[in-house]
Amino acid sequence: MDRKIKEAIRYLGYGSHAIDEKTLAMIESSFEELEKIVRMRFIYRIFELSHEEGNRLRIGQWEIESKSLSKNMKGCGQVVVFAATLGTEADRLMRRYALTDMAKTVVIQACAAALLEEYCDACQDEISEQMWQEGYYLRPRFSPGYGDFDIRHQERLLGLLDAGKSIGLTMTESCMLVPTKSVTALIGASTTKTACHRQGCEVCEKTDCIYRRDSR
Repeated sequence: MDRKIKEAIRYLGYGSHAIDEKTLAMIESSFEELEKIVRMRFIYRIFELSHEEGNRLRIGQWEIESKSLSKNMKGCGQVVVFAATLGTEADRLMRRYALTDMAKTVVIQACAAALLEEYCDACQDEISEQMWQEGYYLRPRFSPGYGDFDIRHQERLLGLLDAGKSIGLTMTESCMLVPTKSVTALIGASTTKTACHRQGCEVCEKTDCIYRRDSR
């Protein structure tokens, strides 16, 4: 089974339960619809990263205090500031189905999340290849809202990328991204290759979550 289909099934909360054929068919058709209309875009910039006392990190004038982010960035001297989006088309498709078919809306939400994750992985692979040529190895993405990395840092991250102008990505007063199917993240870059693999579900401390990647 395709990886993104497996991820969509996980987002739908099936866990270890078998998925019925009707829902699987809806997932497959939802991916087909999304892939025809989305305009995926990403942007990144590389900055020097300094480590200070008390789990504090500094990127230019931006100071971040976060134990979990500091742990992820340990040994990194540079950081990739990253953002990606599926664009407004995915939001419009979800709003359209929300008026007529809520079941389909839920499935499209899950498929869009899985498609975005796959796209971000591909983007990071591209960045990783470029950084590797300069002697750097990348850590997994770490987004505002993970662990104790406050989601309010989203605003500074978007500002560093001028994301509104570059890829049409903005945020609301409550720090929600617009378009909704978008991601921002920091990616540590180190000259030492490590076995660091913490990302997504592996970062989250909610071990009883039905959406957890290792729940199946």
